[in-house]
Amino acid sequence: MKVTIDMDLTPEEARKMMGLPDLEPLQQEVMEKVRERTLQSLDDMNDPEFFFKKVFPAGVQSMESFQNFFGEMMSASNKTKSNKD
Repeated sequence: MKVTIDMDLTPEEARKMMGLPDLEPLQQEVMEKVRERTLQSLDDMNDPEFFFKKVFPAGVQSMESFQNFFGEMMSASNKTKSNKD
């Protein structure tokens, strides 16, 4: 036996009928915090010094380490190719 029940409810009515909590105030609070942080991040991105510190936290030393890493990778790659030939 198969029984089908169609109900015409709004999402709020369905939530209340099933006894689920109303999370809209919490969602509004969270979205406001996300909005504030997003706008703050956009303001900070306009400052080149802030951006540089985020990308390279250790400053110039970090960039040099990055370059050394890739240099070593290229050297290792060349040595592997030479050994295969």
